Amino acid sequence: MGFDLQYLLFLQNLREATGGVFDEFFNALSKFAVDILPFLPYIVYWCVNKRLGYRFITITWLGEVLNGVIKLTVCAYRPWIRSEQIVPAGDSKTAATGYSFPSGHTLCATMYYGSAAVWQWNKRRWISILCGILILLTGFSRNFLGVHTPQDVLVGLIEGIVLIIIVGIVEKRVYDNDKVLDILTLVGVLVTVGVILYITLKPYPMDYVDGQLLVDPQKMMNDSFKACGGFLGFLIGSYIERHFIRYEIPEGSAALSILACVGFALMFAWKELLAPATIVPLLGGHWGNLLARCLMVLFAIIVWPLVIKKTCTVKANGSKTKITA
Repeated sequence: MGFDLQYLLFLQNLREATGGVFDEFFNALSKFAVDILPFLPYIVYWCVNKRLGYRFITITWLGEVLNGVIKLTVCAYRPWIRSEQIVPAGDSKTAATGYSFPSGHTLCATMYYGSAAVWQWNKRRWISILCGILILLTGFSRNFLGVHTPQDVLVGLIEGIVLIIIVGIVEKRVYDNDKVLDILTLVGVLVTVGVILYITLKPYPMDYVDGQLLVDPQKMMNDSFKACGGFLGFLIGSYIERHFIRYEIPEGSAALSILACVGFALMFAWKELLAPATIVPLLGGHWGNLLARCLMVLFAIIVWPLVIKKTCTVKANGSKTKITA
């Protein structure tokens, strides 16, 4: 047994010795990173700072696509498949999707908490420090729950940090240049199509034990199709928004916070309830998930800003908000 699995076995023994008292805390921390935090960029985009929101959303979908490509290239099996001695805590085994390497939960925590930490560093440093602690705790939770190895978590962390740095640098250079943004949009669409072709056509390990396929690669692709759909929705939506909608945050509007809560609720309901009950069964796990995520992001970038724009009194100053990160 390798050192990584020995470490997980040590944490497993610790879980059992403490009667699982910490399981729910770490499980909730993990779920928060992938169930609630992904909506943060859209709240920022609608209500706080449009430019910063765009940066957050760009980091989000680039990270999801990149993580999916790495997962489906490496095809690393989960710890409990590598060793029967590893028994994940609670429902962590059923909640974990995709291959093991790198950790998607750690990536999400790093992207969202990390982006918030950069944003608040010169304003409320205590928030940045708290975000850093939450990143580390979320990464550790994936080891503690027995669903990821230390290297899975480390690479997920590195992915997030690198994306925050690169997107931040590029965004500062091109944000006001519509021509360059349009070129990047086209490149993004072509890359996404290339990713779909790659993950669909590449070979996958087909290991059997007692006549049973250990891991079905078709199921492992679902998260990547979601990522590609979300990224396409962002690329198409941002192009339409830049050229035709030109959303400006209606600062000071009493209805803005209510509309943001309603928008969040609609997106959450679509992601967790409506899409899995409608489009996904109709079109299948791959294309159904891709279309569902695409529509969700188009709603967030185009439809809901139009609703906010029509509902609230917009300050017609025509200026772009400057941010410091």
